[in-house]
Amino acid sequence: MSAAVAFDTLKFVEKLEAAGVPHAQAKATAEAFAEATSQELATKADLATVKTDLESKIEKAELRLEAKIEATKAEIIKWLFGTIGFQTLVILGAVLALARLAHS
Repeated sequence: MSAAVAFDTLKFVEKLEAAGVPHAQAKATAEAFAEATSQELATKADLATVKTDLESKIEKAELRLEAKIEATKAEIIKWLFGTIGFQTLVILGAVLALARLAHS
């Protein structure tokens, strides 16, 4: 899945020494560079796989979110009509009570 970078430390040390870098410094630099580049690196195929996986997860999350939004809308509408119905009954009761008071 991932690729490691091939690195020739001996050649690296030799080139640094040829440029005038002391042996101990050249060796330490080569070892540090080799350690840093020995980590696994992601390839284009790795990135494409991760991209596809993330897109799929995002799509699933969007579908779940849309379903929750629709359920919430339905719940709000149910409560809205329930409240309107209750208010209508209260108003009708008040009108009837006032009408009875007016006829008394």
